Amino acid sequence: MKIKKALFNKGLTGFFFDDQVAIKKGAAQDGFVYKGKTRTEGFEQIRMAGECVSVILILENGSAAQGDCAAVQYSGTGGRDPLFLADRYIPFMEKNIRPLLEGLELDSFRNLAEKFDSLHFEDKPLHTAIRYGLSQALLDAVAKAKNKLMAEVVAEEYSLPIIPERVPIFAQSGDDRYSNVDKMIIKKADVLPHALINNVDAKLGRNGELLAEYVGWLANRIKTLRVDNNYSPSLHIDVYGTIGLIFDNDPVKVAAYLQTLEAPSEGFDLYIEGPVDAGHRERQIEALLAIKNELNRIGSRVKIVADEWCNTKEDVILFSEARSCHMVQIKTPDLGSIHNTVESVLYCRSHGMEAYQGGTCNETDLSAKACVHAAIAARAERMLAKPGMGFDEGYMIVNNEMERVLAMLKSYNQLR
Repeated sequence: MKIKKALFNKGLTGFFFDDQVAIKKGAAQDGFVYKGKTRTEGFEQIRMAGECVSVILILENGSAAQGDCAAVQYSGTGGRDPLFLADRYIPFMEKNIRPLLEGLELDSFRNLAEKFDSLHFEDKPLHTAIRYGLSQALLDAVAKAKNKLMAEVVAEEYSLPIIPERVPIFAQSGDDRYSNVDKMIIKKADVLPHALINNVDAKLGRNGELLAEYVGWLANRIKTLRVDNNYSPSLHIDVYGTIGLIFDNDPVKVAAYLQTLEAPSEGFDLYIEGPVDAGHRERQIEALLAIKNELNRIGSRVKIVADEWCNTKEDVILFSEARSCHMVQIKTPDLGSIHNTVESVLYCRSHGMEAYQGGTCNETDLSAKACVHAAIAARAERMLAKPGMGFDEGYMIVNNEMERVLAMLKSYNQLR
């Protein structure tokens, strides 16, 4: 089966592009937007509409395979690729990518993904968003050509067993970190709430008191609202390096503060993502490792998660080899081709590191569904409900795709 025609069109993502540097520096929120000066190259406003480029591959049999090129909410920071705007990149893709796709034989997803992931133009690799969307479309195309599910294609090409079991879903609340938690508890989300703690004064507190109060509220709310006493979700909160800001990135002080969150968490597993941002990959590895070692020394059960400066498969390998944290976020759009996500999950699992197959609220339904197949095949410890920050929509997309895939896999096992 070959690709007959390739199409690219502009679309919207499930959230927005945000200038993280400006927000961290105290940009004032005005309704849904932010006031102030932009700090990251390419941003005309601190909050901009999220955009994607849809890749549509028309196959010889007339079927269409699809994927969406999308980039993270906080583009252009933490070592990530710059802002991804469709009008800028579609002409490039029409000129340089379309001729390489049309007429392509759909024999192996892995081989094709590696080919496009390694392309360079003017000595630069393709933007991670382009590699991400192309790989989704190629995975879908190979699956359609072979009459298989995308999860089956991944499992087959990586010699993995098909395990038709759920991957725990991590729900994100956005700024509505109270009402959305209620929704998460009602729907029994496996992991919650992300909480978007990206500002010291408004969300963390100069001494961390606001976050401590919130953790206590979370634990109490779960116990109050849950119908089933066996429902015990993990708590996972992303703090975007803000804890480091109030403690000058001192690992002893950061670890001591994290330990104080144990009491209000009331026995629920607690993960803190991005406690510090050291501004550089190697320094970030060192900083997280120092915090982890201090947590171990003082006997804390709080776990830390790597995010900033852990963007590529190579980064995941380095953070994992250093045992710098308890869990690594594999931020799917930042890794480019989705085969890198699969290989990163497998690497973490083989090196005793928990693998969180994450991503961004700024993705689409197509990219989220493709990620479900990757997570099921590679068996990530958890995956993000996406896109969007409203909880319900992203959770529905990921949960329902997962349930559909599992139902089909179980049925196929019986029929075959």
